[in-house]
Amino acid sequence: MSANPTYAVYTLGCKLNYAESSAISRRLSEQGYNKVSFKEKADIYIINTCSVTNEADKECRMVVRNALNTSPGAFIAVIGCYAQLKPEEIAKIEGVDIVLGASEKFNIANYLQKLDKNSFAEIHSCEIDQPLEFHAAHSSGERTRSFLKVQDGCDYVCSYCTIPLARGRSRSNNIEKVIENIYEIANKGVREIVLTGVNLGDFGINEPGSDKHHETFFQLVQGIEKLDVPVRFRISSIEPNLLTDDIIRWVSTSQKFVPHFHIPLQSGSDTILKKMRRRYLRDVYSERVQLIKSLMLHCCIGADVIAGFHGETEEDFMETYTFLNELDISYLHAFTYSERSNTLAAESKEAVPLEIRRKRTRMLRILSEKKLRNFYLQNMGQERDVLFEGHVNDGWQYGHTDNYVRVRISSDEILKNSMYKLRLIAINEEGTVDGEVVSSSVDSPTFNFQLSTSN
Repeated sequence: MSANPTYAVYTLGCKLNYAESSAISRRLSEQGYNKVSFKEKADIYIINTCSVTNEADKECRMVVRNALNTSPGAFIAVIGCYAQLKPEEIAKIEGVDIVLGASEKFNIANYLQKLDKNSFAEIHSCEIDQPLEFHAAHSSGERTRSFLKVQDGCDYVCSYCTIPLARGRSRSNNIEKVIENIYEIANKGVREIVLTGVNLGDFGINEPGSDKHHETFFQLVQGIEKLDVPVRFRISSIEPNLLTDDIIRWVSTSQKFVPHFHIPLQSGSDTILKKMRRRYLRDVYSERVQLIKSLMLHCCIGADVIAGFHGETEEDFMETYTFLNELDISYLHAFTYSERSNTLAAESKEAVPLEIRRKRTRMLRILSEKKLRNFYLQNMGQERDVLFEGHVNDGWQYGHTDNYVRVRISSDEILKNSMYKLRLIAINEEGTVDGEVVSSSVDSPTFNFQLSTSN
């Protein structure tokens, strides 16, 4: 083993996982480990797992196998939500050397002092009801956009969800430290920051194990608005019952926050929402959408929907489908319901046949395609700020508008991390939008920002 071992990281799941993988990578690199691509030969492979889909076991096994095919004697560490929920299951996977749960994944360097292959995987986990610290994290490696974790864990008890079991109780960074993180990210040249968390709107619990909110998400948004950094901010997924009128009205006049919300729905049937133990009914959701659109006509609104939840009849599903079809939203993330052990829903005897679940998911995804195309059409002729992301294909360069329309232009210049104002012309054969340059909105700035005591 070399004095400076090489390591590679593979991340499954959500934006939060990507932010945490980046934070872990930075810590390892600071301690002398050399990062390589997951496709390259490495001394250590770290797999950050997800528990949202029922493919977690299959995906984990596949990634472990691929790593060992590349580097047969490598040390394999598995971390993340699946590692917290099913550590014994992971430990049985051939080739895995260590499994780290929610409390230990950020201490991984302590477990890499000795990289001998183990006959049986070590498990280092915790009881998830124990108070857990908040660990700040943000994604890096892509200069254009960074996902900044400001909140973790969840105190909700939705009947289908294992995330509270995997990540523990709700806890947050504080506003002062979030702003420090923002300056750090901005100084790396990042032009867009996405605020993310497990239950983002529940931001403000700063003491592990407490249920007292010392700050609010709205106060965080207000604090960010004051910052003198050439960065635009996007709010990641936020629960409809926590997306307040104050937040919506603030975003509608903001110079920092873009007009884009992702608001989980899960079902458009009040009967199913109650079975899911969600904290709102469909009227609350429609009220949120109506207020957003009354203030920001061209705001992008995305929704999460689960198809085939236990007890969902054809009438319940069609109620959801009709509700979404009539609602002025822009796209859907449709998921096929899958049972999770240790959840209330898994005890139900009202299972919907899998083929019907999948059929309903397909219907929702087709509806999403129609919704997105209609949203793009509504934006034709608009002039919007576009941040280019460096994706080049046959001379086309791609970016996203502030309201999340994917746009392309033909250019020989390298536009990555540049901001231009474009006029949106037409939907093209790819399903993206062709644009023409109106002006360069923001010149590439010099990044050397300092934390101001006034913030």
